[in-house]
Amino acid sequence: MTIRQAKRAHMIAIGAAAALVLTACGGGQDDGGAAQGEQKPSGPVVIDGSSTVEPLSAAAGELFMGENPDVQVTVGTSGTGGGFKKFCAGETDISNASRPIKDEEGKLCGDKSISYTELQVANDALTVVVNKENTWTDCLTVEQLKKIWEPGSTVKSWKEVDPSYPDEPLNLYGAGADSGTFDYFTQAVNGKEGESRTDYNPTEDDNITVQGVSGAKGALGYFGFSYFEENASRLKALKVDGGAGCVEPSVETAQDGTYAPLARPLFIYPSNTALAKPQVEAFVEFYLEHNDEVVEAARFVPLTEEQKTKAKDALTELKAKAGK
Repeated sequence: MTIRQAKRAHMIAIGAAAALVLTACGGGQDDGGAAQGEQKPSGPVVIDGSSTVEPLSAAAGELFMGENPDVQVTVGTSGTGGGFKKFCAGETDISNASRPIKDEEGKLCGDKSISYTELQVANDALTVVVNKENTWTDCLTVEQLKKIWEPGSTVKSWKEVDPSYPDEPLNLYGAGADSGTFDYFTQAVNGKEGESRTDYNPTEDDNITVQGVSGAKGALGYFGFSYFEENASRLKALKVDGGAGCVEPSVETAQDGTYAPLARPLFIYPSNTALAKPQVEAFVEFYLEHNDEVVEAARFVPLTEEQKTKAKDALTELKAKAGK
């Protein structure tokens, strides 16, 4: 069983348990959005986009379907950029994104009359990982990361990063160009989105990075915090010095902003047209109302209370404009 399959099985179990609890408790209004005696939502909810956000939306989907068996939530992983292309073409109801939508993507949606709402659903600590046998460093500065990853970089050995490091080959793994993780990392480290050396192993599947980094003593890669947590027995996370000293990636440092510059927000973008569908509206409301459960199931960094309020207010305002 793969890591993703094991995680999905865990989320299905959580969804089933949640449904049993709600059935036992009864009540006039369930958390799936239908009052007692009203018809529960049914139909598809189609989601695509960021591979980083996929476990969050998949967890929300499993929990939601546990209470609403007539809804089918499907979650694809074409990357943030690829997801917005499908979303702006009207092929999906919701787009997962590990960065805010770009101006040109917003224009593409506008040209197709696709309006949308940005909702933050979690925080993340973009994590730099190395092999467990890497004993020569526990922390890299942003300047050192830039030296490794900047366009045209010819650094191929750890000794070229720091003379005190061994002459160990540096094998690099990272996100592909369609990924929001790639956009965020290149902006934060290299100072310009999309600017990166090209002679590395790019992938939209973070499990490939796990395999590559765990398989070579001198390897280094980056991805979302949850993937490191899943593979902490196989990888070592480096602290990052953004100018105020070395800080490790964690829930606390992602929320309070001290893990700079690699702490980031994660989003979903439901289209306003899709939110007119009862099953999509009920799913998004569930996603926000049960956010702590969703984030815990997917092992991400929770929203702060302020972030939760902002997301719920945005959805409430949208519904008010729609006369709901």
